[in-house]
Amino acid sequence: MIGTLVNFGAVIIGSTVGLIIHRNLPKRYVQLVFQIMGLFTLVLGFKMALEGKQLLIMIFSLILGGLLGEVLKIDEWINSLGDRIKKMTKSKNDSFTEGLVTAFLLFCVGSMTILGAIEEGMSGNPELLLIKSLMDGISAIALTVAFGIGVLFSAIPLLIFQGGLTLLAGLAGEFINPVIITEVTATGGVILIGLGINLLEIKKIKVVNLLPAMLIVPLLMEIFVK
Repeated sequence: MIGTLVNFGAVIIGSTVGLIIHRNLPKRYVQLVFQIMGLFTLVLGFKMALEGKQLLIMIFSLILGGLLGEVLKIDEWINSLGDRIKKMTKSKNDSFTEGLVTAFLLFCVGSMTILGAIEEGMSGNPELLLIKSLMDGISAIALTVAFGIGVLFSAIPLLIFQGGLTLLAGLAGEFINPVIITEVTATGGVILIGLGINLLEIKKIKVVNLLPAMLIVPLLMEIFVK
């Protein structure tokens, strides 16, 4: 868990630095950073998505995952949770919940999260997560400049999600197929593309409702791909 704990701390530190900059930065510069993060998210999403080979698995996973997300109303639940945290902290930041969700997706949907957690869980080597921590710390500065304090609180779900993956990998990592990891990562890339579209205000997509697709990919891979 060393890698995840360091990652948690890096996001906290990066977000704190971002808050200091955010308070002293003119609004037009904040908007510029916001747009740059949208473009970066699109590039990252396309890069991840293009690594996938099983396109039909990806499509059906996204459809089934999206439908499941709509039925469970994950987007509404997450936004409601973010709003409650906002009230508890008495924050007046209009982008609090958006910042929390956006940062969590960027920090946790990528391949380095999955591979790093598996590596540390199976071998105890946190090297990949330590590299990710440095990247997330820098990203947290830019995200906090754009969204404000909500990014700081994304460190909590990151700790739970990434820590949970590490523990799971420690118990069952040897049974995880690397091909499945690639396809899960590629599906996560499509979700990040949707997030990038949201950030650039092209169209509003409930990307959080697509998250179950990343759980459906392994199931369909086991059934249809031998």
